[in-house]
Amino acid sequence: MDSTRVDRWLWSVRLAKTRSDAATSCRGGHVRVNDHPAKPATLVREGDRVRARVYEKTRTVEVTKVIEKRVGAPIAQECYIDHTPPEPSGPAPVYAQRDRGAGRPTKRDRRVLDQLGLSRRSS
Repeated sequence: MDSTRVDRWLWSVRLAKTRSDAATSCRGGHVRVNDHPAKPATLVREGDRVRARVYEKTRTVEVTKVIEKRVGAPIAQECYIDHTPPEPSGPAPVYAQRDRGAGRPTKRDRRVLDQLGLSRRSS
């Protein structure tokens, strides 16, 4: 087997949970093969670059092995080389948390939030 459908391949290598999710991403214009928009029936071969946005995450992979059946995760990872750039790792955003049911913030609470720069009001 030297080629297969892109929606089937995305599902086989576990980049999409279901084949219909992969096909929906293709129809929505979120999948590109070698920088060309891909329909679900677009064929992928070894050496092709696939960029897919599935579940709000964009992955860029190079096809190293063409498979049609869904396989285990360790075997699926051998079927592509991941070229996805790492996500920026910065400090986690700080959010003010209040106890549920605590009601509106008091004037004192608002002043504390303003000092921390966490209020929604613009200065």
